[in-house]
Amino acid sequence: MTERLTLAVLGGGSFGTAIANIIAANGNNTFLWMRDTDRANKAQAARENPEYLPGYALHDNLTVTDDLALAVANSDVVVISVPSKSFREVTKRVAPHLKPNTIVISTTKGIEGESFLLMSQILEQELSNVRIGVLSGPNFASEIIQNQFTGSVIASEHDSVIQCIRQACSSQTFRIYSNHDRFGVELGGALKNIYAIITGMAAALGCGSNTTAMLLTRSLAEMSRLASELGADPKTFQGLAGVGDLILTCTSDQSRNYRVGYALGKGKKLAETLDEIGQVAEGVNTLRIVRSKAEDLGVYMPLVAGLYQILFEDRDILKVVQGLMTGEMSSDVDLQGGM
Repeated sequence: MTERLTLAVLGGGSFGTAIANIIAANGNNTFLWMRDTDRANKAQAARENPEYLPGYALHDNLTVTDDLALAVANSDVVVISVPSKSFREVTKRVAPHLKPNTIVISTTKGIEGESFLLMSQILEQELSNVRIGVLSGPNFASEIIQNQFTGSVIASEHDSVIQCIRQACSSQTFRIYSNHDRFGVELGGALKNIYAIITGMAAALGCGSNTTAMLLTRSLAEMSRLASELGADPKTFQGLAGVGDLILTCTSDQSRNYRVGYALGKGKKLAETLDEIGQVAEGVNTLRIVRSKAEDLGVYMPLVAGLYQILFEDRDILKVVQGLMTGEMSSDVDLQGGM
C-alpha cells in the first residue's frame, strides 16, 4: 500500500488544476491554492475550476483555498504552478510555512528577467532545507483531463524526489519519466515557447509542412546550442522535455504562444494580440531575455534574432524571413553550426 501524502499545488490555472486533481485521485490529501478569494470560493463550492477547466469535476480529496499557510504548512510536497513573473513573490510567501525537507516542484516554463534564472534556481535562492525538482513536458491540460495518453519528465538531483513525484502524479494515462538534468529539462520548457510563436506566424503566412519541419529542426538546434553553452546536457533535448515539448507547442493552436504568432502573421499588433488571448504567453518575455543572453554569450540563434526584430523592432516579417533564408548555410547537425 502506498503512503498517503499531503500535497499543495499553488496556482489555479489549467495545468495546476489538472495535476492537483490527478494527485487527489491517487488518494492523497491535496490543496489547490488560488490567489483570488472569490475564485477559490467558487471553485470549492462548485467542485470545478470554471475559468480554466469548466465542466471538469474536482476530486473529493481536493480542497481549493486562498489560504496559503493552510495549503502548505503540513504538505510533504509543494508544487508551484504560477506564471514566471509571479514565481519569486509566491516562493517568498511560501518560505516561512514549509516543513523541513519538503519537496518543492516547479512546473513553470519561463526565465526570470535580467538574472536569467530558471524557476528552480529561484527556489534555491529563496528556500532552505528543501528538495527541489521540476516537472516539464508536452502537457496540454485540456488533453490530460480527457485522459489522453501523456508523458512528462520529473527532473531532480534527488532520487527521492523523482520517486515521490512519479508515485504521486502518475496515472493510467499520465506517465512520468525521470531525468537528473534539472537545468536542461527546465531550459527546454522555457525556450520552446519562443519557437511556437515562429511556427504560428509561419502557418498564418501560408507556409506548409516543409517549412514547419525545417523550423522545428533548426529550433531544436538553436535550443541545444544555447543549452550546451550554459552547461546543460544537449542530450536532454532529445527527450520529452526538449523535442517532445517543442513539437507539441509549435504545431497546435492550443498553445497560447502559437496563437500569438498566428495573430501576428495575420497582421495584428503584439499588444492587441496579447490582450485578446487574455492568458500569459511566456514566449514573448522569454524572447527578450534569451536574445540578450545569446548576444552576451555570442551564441548564434538566428531564429531568435529574427523574431525579436519582428516583435520589438517593427521589422517587416517577409523581409526578415528572406534574410534568414539567404543567410549562411552550415552543417545540419553541428551544434556550432548556423541556420
